[in-house]
Amino acid sequence: MTMTTAEADKILADNFAPWVLELGLSVQSLGDRRATLRLPWSDRLSREGGGLSGQALMAAADTATVIAVSAARGAYGPMTTVQQSTSFQRAVTGSDVLIEAVVTKLGRRMAFADITMTDEESGELAAHASTVYALLG
Repeated sequence: MTMTTAEADKILADNFAPWVLELGLSVQSLGDRRATLRLPWSDRLSREGGGLSGQALMAAADTATVIAVSAARGAYGPMTTVQQSTSFQRAVTGSDVLIEAVVTKLGRRMAFADITMTDEESGELAAHASTVYALLG
């Protein structure tokens, strides 16, 4: 059975640090091995020049991966980031970002995912990331 967006939003609320919650992320959709989250535009997250900060995008990608892995496993379990690599393609200014994390391999102790971050207004790719997680429980 696929996890609901309400269940995934509860995972966010119950398991992430307050500063991550302040990003305002919300779960938009879920599949068996994927999750799409929305990172709402905020002037607080912009850097010099008005673009969304890379740190906010990386935190959003990391968070989306936890939700995607949880969806793939059918429930949340403790996990930790082992590796994250991010390539930034274009600045995002004044637009929400859709973060789609897709679990590409789910093992007993490790999970791998690819993440795309798309400027919702233009539809253009803003960044791409790949992550590796250790599954702890």
